[in-house]
Amino acid sequence: MAVYHATLWAVPGWQPGQLGQAPLVLELHYLRSFRGRDIAQRSLEEMRRAGPIDPTDEARWLAAMQRLFPDVADGDHIAGLWDPAHGARFALARAGGVPQPLGELAEPRFAERFFGIWLAPTTSQPALRAALLGLSGPTAAR
Repeated sequence: MAVYHATLWAVPGWQPGQLGQAPLVLELHYLRSFRGRDIAQRSLEEMRRAGPIDPTDEARWLAAMQRLFPDVADGDHIAGLWDPAHGARFALARAGGVPQPLGELAEPRFAERFFGIWLAPTTSQPALRAALLGLSGPTAAR
């Protein structure tokens, strides 16, 4: 069951070995409707795959994601900018609309864990990771 299509945007010449060293954008094009609170909760569950998270960080990150992530519908896009030196910024474009900022979480540790949902070796979707990083064929739907 496809949930979204994912696209990774990086500067020309970027290589997967540079992950976490330069800014990049991950865009999710939703194919179904989801509540923002559910997106936040699932994101935290996926972030745990990389290892334990300090309970204080976990609570703060979940609250921030619940505040940042809106309910989405088929055709909506959420783009996240991972700036390793700063943290993460997010924007939403409703189907056919102009992107609007959602906000940021200026914590590099959060950003590394969050984008690791798709890009870290611990991802639950290794084929999607390989496609996003250019390690295999075209980008797959999750």
